[in-house]
Amino acid sequence: PPASAPQGDLLFLLDSSASVSHYEFSRVREFVGQLVAPLPLGAGALRASLVHVGSQPHSEFPFDRHSSGQAVQDAIRASAQRMGDTNTGLALAFAKEQLFAEAAGARPGVPKVLVWVTDGGSSDPVGPPMQDLKDLGVTVFIVSTGRGNLLELSAAASAPVEKHLLFVDVDDLHIIAQQLRSSILDAMQPQQLHASEVTHSSVRLAWPALLTADSGYYVLELAPSGELGAARRQQLPGDATGWTWAGLEPDKEYEVSLLPESNVRLLAPQRVRVRTLPGEAGPERIVISHTRPRSLRVSWAPALGPAAVLGY
Repeated sequence: PPASAPQGDLLFLLDSSASVSHYEFSRVREFVGQLVAPLPLGAGALRASLVHVGSQPHSEFPFDRHSSGQAVQDAIRASAQRMGDTNTGLALAFAKEQLFAEAAGARPGVPKVLVWVTDGGSSDPVGPPMQDLKDLGVTVFIVSTGRGNLLELSAAASAPVEKHLLFVDVDDLHIIAQQLRSSILDAMQPQQLHASEVTHSSVRLAWPALLTADSGYYVLELAPSGELGAARRQQLPGDATGWTWAGLEPDKEYEVSLLPESNVRLLAPQRVRVRTLPGEAGPERIVISHTRPRSLRVSWAPALGPAAVLGY
């Protein structure tokens, strides 16, 4: 994969129980192979894992097993249906403890995505173990090939539900492949506070949608490095994902902290350092006047700090 490829851990959770026919499982397996084919899989990019749902969860391969997209596709094609009960909750708990753990090859600090393909039912509770994964920062996509319980599946999928929960017939899975692939890549973008559009007196700050308008608010703090007592604060609503801070000093380093405040779940602060550009020495204003076919007049206001200006 190119150096600019996104990094992330992508886990597929497939219903491999007896409630799924052999034909349906083969169609789902084919769909997952098609889904990953164009993805930038490999070392330093996206890494994939596959877990079967049955009476007991079964790991087909962990994140650090395959280092190329072709190897992942071959492993998916070779996977066999496990049969048994549909203990999805048990498989989710297994995923948290055995796969989304650094000891199993999961990488700290990279986005994590779960794609759960199901016929809509589970023999054990899904809610608590799914919430545990979300608390780890895992983005959950659900593809239901059966009727399923809309309320239960909506609660299990990440928000917004219309983007993360898809109902489709098993023979029409190919229809959603491109849409789901794009959504997965979007979810793999860095989930961190970052700075852009830096000038000598302002900076644009942006962050992922960690909250919603009704689930909390953000406190944004900015202070010159080493001068935390001079911090400036700005409170922003939960649906905000950016803020431009103006009135900064040129050529100065600032420390920025984003503090998500929520009663729904605990979110860690995010921090970034940014240095403004050096001040620009030059005229504050230029005026063009007395324009003629072969001439014009140029006037300008004095520059800031004229002692530093050697000439025009």
